[in-house]
Amino acid sequence: MGNKRVMLPASEVDLTAVKYIPENIQAPHLTGFWLKLFVKFVEAPGVGSLIMNHLKNENKIEEKLKYTVIPEGPMFKPEFPPQEPEPAVVSLEEDVRPEDRVGLALKYLPEYDPASNWSGDSSAPFRYWKIRDYAYAYRSKFTTPSMVAERFISAIEEFNSKNPAAPLLISFDPDELRKQAAASTQRFEQGNPLSILDGTFMAIKDDIDCYPHPSKGATTWMHEVREVTKDAVSVSRLRSCGTILVGKANMHELGLGTTGNNANYGTTRNPHDPERYTGGSSSGPAAIVASGLCSAALGTDGGGSVRIPSSLCGVVGLKSTYGRTDMTGSLCDDGTVEIIGPIATTVEDTILVYAAILGPSPADRISLRPSLPCVPNFPSRESSRSLESLRLGKYTETVEIVIPELHEMRIAHIVSIGSESLCSLNPDCGDGRGARLTYDTRTNLAFFRSFTAADYVAAQRLRRRLMYFHMEIFKKVDIIVTPTTGMTAPRIPPSALKVGETDLQVSGNLMRFIITANLLGLPAVTVPVGYDKQGLPIGMQLIGRPWCEASILRLAAAIEETCAEPKKKPLQYYDILKGN
Repeated sequence: MGNKRVMLPASEVDLTAVKYIPENIQAPHLTGFWLKLFVKFVEAPGVGSLIMNHLKNENKIEEKLKYTVIPEGPMFKPEFPPQEPEPAVVSLEEDVRPEDRVGLALKYLPEYDPASNWSGDSSAPFRYWKIRDYAYAYRSKFTTPSMVAERFISAIEEFNSKNPAAPLLISFDPDELRKQAAASTQRFEQGNPLSILDGTFMAIKDDIDCYPHPSKGATTWMHEVREVTKDAVSVSRLRSCGTILVGKANMHELGLGTTGNNANYGTTRNPHDPERYTGGSSSGPAAIVASGLCSAALGTDGGGSVRIPSSLCGVVGLKSTYGRTDMTGSLCDDGTVEIIGPIATTVEDTILVYAAILGPSPADRISLRPSLPCVPNFPSRESSRSLESLRLGKYTETVEIVIPELHEMRIAHIVSIGSESLCSLNPDCGDGRGARLTYDTRTNLAFFRSFTAADYVAAQRLRRRLMYFHMEIFKKVDIIVTPTTGMTAPRIPPSALKVGETDLQVSGNLMRFIITANLLGLPAVTVPVGYDKQGLPIGMQLIGRPWCEASILRLAAAIEETCAEPKKKPLQYYDILKGN
């Protein structure tokens, strides 16, 4: 160790000489007693540093950061060059009312007749109800939001009685839900719903503020040091559209994990196989949507936390461009890799929720200069032509594109999100609260503490370098296509339920194709494309140019239509609209 490496400037790298070498993360898989013992050692002075330095050396982190000359200057937040306008799109004004944006997005969705599905054949293949189905049922007086709310409450009470605990929601108030549903029911009775989202049930991940619920980040103590006095900006935008906010969804503690394991409240199970993880960290949001209990949910995505569970649970998850949505009112509102994004059962419902929540913070509007947000204009003739003209690139060593320095990208991402998480958590982890976190969170935080200020700056130099490579790739292709994850839903080790687990090899497989969009701030969407031999969902990821959400959503809709039949009904599914 200590031999200096010198990188060529990114503009001089010969991409034809790049070799794609799959990597294996070197780290132990621990649960139960051994995990507890490991945490005791890594938190001990002296010994902990030795262990973490060994792990960093085994995974070449020191070599790539400390002993490498990186010629590029640091990029502390994503910086994007100007982009060509997208074809066949409709622009959505950021400063108008959210319900007006939703109304405009609705107008340009594909033609759809809810009536034919409502009275459809009971032997027809399984399909999820769309938001437009709910609105049709309410307008036609087939049911009311209050009737649906009672079915929802019954289902959640059933979940809450399970042993071992596997909650979808970790903050839930039936009376608050009934109050929102009654107000929505009254609006429909008076013939003036606020938007197509009125009466639609949505869950909010527990790291996004949704008043009057606390935001714990699925810890046991965050609400003690951080009071919630109002909705997060994204949640207030949904509320103004008439959305019924059902409560705070379970998650991997503090978002620092990819499986959804949570020893504090219980681990949410995958609706397609209760013996398997949902993926994380937005475990509750993905599972509650896949179970049919909510049309959509909001999650956060700093390292695949919307896309991984959406893929593993067989639903759609959108990570918008960094800065596209205002993060104010979330636990991760000061990082450089996170966004708040929608999870829904269909691409069109994802578009409607995205239209409601979009709009940057005043600071990001100045620094990032986002182009006007757009959604696809599906009915236009130009829409199909623009789909046919899309240039797609595969994310491996192919004739289309080669992406260098994937190992460096993973290191730059973990140093960035780890350092930023630690900076955010340090003030609150005193007075013994850090010891009240789960063992896998404490393992991650111990690892993050081993990063230096120089490591963080080196990671930001890599970010600029990797941004250059990707902007060059986007001169040749419009969208990068990958599997969303490197594996389908992993099994939950029984020993992991009580104490948790650390398994960085599983995390590496789940995040293999994910982190580009986070480190570089690019938009990405996962859409279900089928099932493996065990009947577990498989997702496809589409990564787009900066600010080009409409292009990836248009292609996602086409893929969804192609892969529509047959859709597998999850083992854990509730029809709360019809009550079947």
